[in-house]
Amino acid sequence: QISPMESGGGSVQPGGSLRLSCVVSGLTNGNYYMGWFRKAPGKEREGVAAIDSDGSTVYTDSVQGRFTISKDNARHTLYLQMNSLKPEDTAMYYCAASVSSWLGRLYPHDYNYWGQGTQVTVSS
Repeated sequence: QISPMESGGGSVQPGGSLRLSCVVSGLTNGNYYMGWFRKAPGKEREGVAAIDSDGSTVYTDSVQGRFTISKDNARHTLYLQMNSLKPEDTAMYYCAASVSSWLGRLYPHDYNYWGQGTQVTVSS
C-alpha cells in the first residue's frame, strides 16, 4: 500500500518560511508523480505544485516564485519550500502521489494516494 506522510507544518509570521516534507512508503518503482494540495476553511481544495518523475514541475499562479517543489528519489521524499508566506497561504497541506500518466496539471482526481495533511498557519 502506497502511503504518503507529511510533516513540517506550523505557525509562522507573514514573510516567513517553512519547508514541508512528505515520505512515501510502499513505492516499488519510479513511475509516479507527486503533488501538494491545500484546503483552507470554507474554500475548495487547491492544487499548489506537482513534480513528475523526470523533474518537470507545475505551480499554481499564486505561489509561483515563492514556493519550490522538489524530491529525493532515493529517499522517496517530496518537499515544498515555502518562502514569503502570506496569510492567504494558511491551510491544511496535503501530499499526494499518482501512478497515472503525467499531464502537467493540478487536478486532485489525477492522484491515487493521499496523506493526512499538515497544518500551515501564517499570522502576525
